[in-house]
Amino acid sequence: MSDLKILTTVEEAQDYRRGLGVSSVGFIPTMGALHFGHQTLIEKSASENQTTIVSLFVNPTQFNNPNDFEKYPKTWEQDLTLIQKAGGQAVFSPDYADIYPDQYKFKVSEIEFSKMLCGAHRPGHFDGVLTIVMKLFNIIQPTKAYFGEKDFQQLSLLEKMIEAFFMDLKIVRCPTVRESTGLAMSSRNSRLSEAGKLKAAQIYESLNKFATTQEIKKHLSQQGFEIDYIEDFENRRFAAVILEGVRLIDNIQIGKSP
Repeated sequence: MSDLKILTTVEEAQDYRRGLGVSSVGFIPTMGALHFGHQTLIEKSASENQTTIVSLFVNPTQFNNPNDFEKYPKTWEQDLTLIQKAGGQAVFSPDYADIYPDQYKFKVSEIEFSKMLCGAHRPGHFDGVLTIVMKLFNIIQPTKAYFGEKDFQQLSLLEKMIEAFFMDLKIVRCPTVRESTGLAMSSRNSRLSEAGKLKAAQIYESLNKFATTQEIKKHLSQQGFEIDYIEDFENRRFAAVILEGVRLIDNIQIGKSP
């Protein structure tokens, strides 16, 4: 990893950014446990920017379930290899004390869409997401930031946040990357058994197959999934279900884009 710059403090990251002297910086915020979906984001950034920076930080403030935070997979060496292979030049991996010197006394909140869907079932989740991403944007000062549509609610909120706060960067939407079975790629998938991964493919299949959310709920419940929510909102169908103790989300477009 000799040519991959590892930045572990806010000061190091800010100094690195100031010293780049380039007009375009792409940024991919992640919590690590990277997979091929992350790789496609990094590759896209590398093709569109002079420098690409990836953050690796498992953000505790977005976990409403401490047990879920503790079980989040960590694959540091594999992550660094993937980032370098995909064209990233630097990794920002701070510790909690450095990124939250205020002990999370200050936070970014949205009061409407963040209270629906995942927000309704995970209190405080999106406050944590918006706050950490705001901090990372302020530290890295990217010109473009790349996010997958699997986390569509998060993506929409981040777009609205940079508009509301007049932030000088562009959010780049990237299509959900799926396994050959149709299962949306996610770091959480590594916590499923092999049989569970095959079974989880029914989420995407059901979202497309059935006409109503009630039909989807009935089918997945019969197959042993615990339903968190399945809802249609505007032009998308959103789902969050639990299988083998792992919470899985997905969404598909069901109408024309606005």
